Amino acid sequence: MSKNYYLNGVFQGKVKKCFGMETAIEKSPVIGDIYLSLEGLEGDEWAEKLHHGGLERALHQYPSEHYSYWANKYPSGIEWQEPGMGENLSSVSMTEDTVCIGDRYQWGEAIIEVSQPRSPCYKLNKRWNVDDFSIHMQETSHCGWLYRVIQPGVVSVN
Repeated sequence: MSKNYYLNGVFQGKVKKCFGMETAIEKSPVIGDIYLSLEGLEGDEWAEKLHHGGLERALHQYPSEHYSYWANKYPSGIEWQEPGMGENLSSVSMTEDTVCIGDRYQWGEAIIEVSQPRSPCYKLNKRWNVDDFSIHMQETSHCGWLYRVIQPGVVSVN
């Protein structure tokens, strides 16, 4: 059985100092086509390669509908919007309730496979200035997930 899902954002970022740390969590929208290799989107970087990036964590997807949950939980004037969790992919209607490890998706020329849930870290606490934010993400299972790339190729938000 196949179902079509549509992306509302594709993002990439470079390592820089922000939020008091070295990170690539601040990502920018990708416009047009981009090459997806076995290790991720062309030009995307990771500050800490032990826990980010690599063959089993080439891409991170985060459901955009989770941002409204966080805005309601922490109504402190923070602008909760993608790609604030450092995600590469944003979509609506794909959540941790509907996506499973091993699910495969055709994306442009590429084929990607869900490899593992995202394990949120302390950098999200600093990014959002919310103590224990990464723990709250884990408790609610609003973490997103990671992909391995089965077949590289040219991809786009369209």
